[in-house]
Amino acid sequence: MRRTNVIGVGMTRFSSPKELRPYTEMGKEAALDALKDAGIDYSEIEHAYAGWVFADSCAGQKVLYDLGMTGIPVFNVNNNCSTGSNALYLARQAVEHEVVECALALGFEQMTPGALSVVFTDRPIPMYTFFEKLYEFAPPVPGAAPAGQLFAGAGLEHQQKYGTKDETFAKISVKARKHAKHNERAIFRDQVTVEEVLASPAQAPPLTRLQCCPPTCGAAAAIVCSDDFARKHDINSPVYIAAQSMLTDFSSTFEGQSPMRIVGYDMTAAAAKDVYEKAGIGPEDVDVVELHDCFTANELITYEGLGLTPEGTAEKFIEDGDNTYGGKYVVNPSGGLLSKGHPLGATGLAQCAELVWQLRGEAGVRQVEGARIGIQHNIGLGGCVVVGMYRRD
Repeated sequence: MRRTNVIGVGMTRFSSPKELRPYTEMGKEAALDALKDAGIDYSEIEHAYAGWVFADSCAGQKVLYDLGMTGIPVFNVNNNCSTGSNALYLARQAVEHEVVECALALGFEQMTPGALSVVFTDRPIPMYTFFEKLYEFAPPVPGAAPAGQLFAGAGLEHQQKYGTKDETFAKISVKARKHAKHNERAIFRDQVTVEEVLASPAQAPPLTRLQCCPPTCGAAAAIVCSDDFARKHDINSPVYIAAQSMLTDFSSTFEGQSPMRIVGYDMTAAAAKDVYEKAGIGPEDVDVVELHDCFTANELITYEGLGLTPEGTAEKFIEDGDNTYGGKYVVNPSGGLLSKGHPLGATGLAQCAELVWQLRGEAGVRQVEGARIGIQHNIGLGGCVVVGMYRRD
């Protein structure tokens, strides 16, 4: 199987749903930016994979027809918050297995204000078992967002196992804002203190509002291709996907009254192990990380799930500053979902864009010095996780 290069990325500014930007406008902008970055025309794209969660069927065609009606296959993808990375996974597969020479992965989302809720109430709810199992561990919290309760349960479990302090979770939000300060595409760039985070309205313990990602609108895109295609277009030393793994839940997800497992800890650990083995590179060699910090609790447990620090040591990892500039890793230099924003279908491709910019040395003030290896982690409950390793020689 051949190498897959990422030769173009694009991303809109992420915004509040109140701005009412149509998904068609955002998706087109991100795709055009990726084409411009790659230096190619849309007519050279052979497959397109469009990811979105809240849209009608064939939304991908609606966006891409404005770029050109070339007759290519357009695959629409929806796998909750991991949707953008699912689109990228399929595009990479098509190149790697010699189905196409060049493919486009596009993710977009036009969200509505407020927490996520069930859309269809007249049919089986995919997430039902996840909440049923969560409530065996902790009772429902009146008024708290359903997704927040799931990830709060994971944070509570980590506290019970390892004594993790509330302040430790809050420090992740503070770090996210510091990183987002230098990202002109991020939705939240103002700075906060630990005290302000803890004093914000309580959600499900141990989380407060400033530890939860906001509903966001935006789009991101990536163009992937073979080595032959890159050479024909005089693209030298591109960033490439060294390994990628996509997994769904194991039976262990619902065993042992463990919210950490319910929100995907086992999936993350297995996918990360798979990627390190495929790439022949361990976590100790990684320079920069973009991981799924939909809530501070998920960022904290994901440090351990990705093998960035041993199980039970995430609090020390944070206290030692090993999750930011000057430490072992820079985690979410973009500001992450907490501060950059989380338009569900776009998130995975926004992570991809940030890592490509970092490995090219094009991230400006937030550049991680000497970055050559990056890890991406994108999770969607219900469930799916995608972990990928990016490299530049």
